[in-house]
Amino acid sequence: MAVSVRSLEKAFASLVGRERVVDDPVKLGGATIDGCVPRFIVRPAAVDELSGIVALACEERLAVIPRGSGSALELGAPPSRLDVVIDLRDLDRVLEYNPDDLTASVEAGVTLGALAKLLSDRRQFAALDPPGGTSRSLGGITATNAVGPLACRYGAMRDRLLGVRFVQADGVVTWGGAKVVKSVTGYDIPKLMVGALGTLGVLAELTLRLHPMPEHEASWLASCDTLDAAGTLVAAILESTLQPNRVEIVSRGALEALRLGAAVAAVAVSIASVEPAVAAQEESLRSLVRANGGTLNPASPGWWDRYGDVVMSSRVTIRIGTLPSEVARTVGAVERLLGPAVAVVGSAATGTLHALLSECQVQAMASAVGELRAMLAPFGGHATITRGPRALREAIDPWGPTDPGALALMRGLKDEFDPHRVLNPGRFVGGL
Repeated sequence: MAVSVRSLEKAFASLVGRERVVDDPVKLGGATIDGCVPRFIVRPAAVDELSGIVALACEERLAVIPRGSGSALELGAPPSRLDVVIDLRDLDRVLEYNPDDLTASVEAGVTLGALAKLLSDRRQFAALDPPGGTSRSLGGITATNAVGPLACRYGAMRDRLLGVRFVQADGVVTWGGAKVVKSVTGYDIPKLMVGALGTLGVLAELTLRLHPMPEHEASWLASCDTLDAAGTLVAAILESTLQPNRVEIVSRGALEALRLGAAVAAVAVSIASVEPAVAAQEESLRSLVRANGGTLNPASPGWWDRYGDVVMSSRVTIRIGTLPSEVARTVGAVERLLGPAVAVVGSAATGTLHALLSECQVQAMASAVGELRAMLAPFGGHATITRGPRALREAIDPWGPTDPGALALMRGLKDEFDPHRVLNPGRFVGGL
């Protein structure tokens, strides 16, 4: 039987302490997600507290949304309902660091910046750099599958994540992957959790693979006269013996946003190794750029931070998946469909692009996104609205069309992991 609001407040307080339960209307208003105001914000400081919160929510059929740094709350469809926001920022301990094994186990609220500070003494790093990354929680990066330019060399979170400890929708704490205590037979749990938006479980702990920090790194910007020239340069770089950390395409609109002139497009490249090797690869890169009619200049200090800031500052962000061979054509299509104000950046090596806009006319935007999806569909591309006003994400499915077989599989997983639709209901693909 459902209990009263006051009884729920007391029940949550018995789990985490009264000071960690928020029911003040003003503070709750500040935690609004897509117009949905939670009844409670609960802030656990330990995994057993998190487990108790989720178990109580399940018992009372309360809808739960986990929140880390709050960087991606507009990702996905608006929630179908919301009762409890679980604030995970106090799950912020580094549990184990094995520099000789290049692994670290952390709680989900640890930020990428805090982990980087710890690892820097041993000149190691997590090889993750999503936009806004230093302030983002590792649990949030995992749940949203946030990626950055370093994915060119090191891959995304799927390639970094060795194991997870998470709380199932009924409150049971479960392990998957490395350091297995209890696992779910038949599933690669870490990979299931990446990008699932917390709909299959609330992430509590992560075990990550680390990398040695390169001795020296340098970055350059190759300006091109046409998009085709930028695409040809990208292909030449990827087919060469160069070993770049990052290969990013930057559109005219993005260059203007970065105050870097009015070239039609550019390719941003970074190379990291011992200093003599970087110098030798720079000469090879210069030769490739000259051969393709471009101009190469060193990137200014703080380039990659400013680059990430441009992505985070947009009002609307569309994450586009395309083939590396189709990157230039895709950028051109985005500019044609979304207009001259659009900025496009992203990994030319992996075909992961971000279309960025500061304004949104809902119906025109929805129509343009639909056309873009139709253009990408023949070679398996996609366009996902990762940030935008609720009206846009109601006018057009933010996730886009989904293969019926894949959707049936996702629905089956949701039925098994969260049959009562407690975790992030309605936000994921197909309204899951």
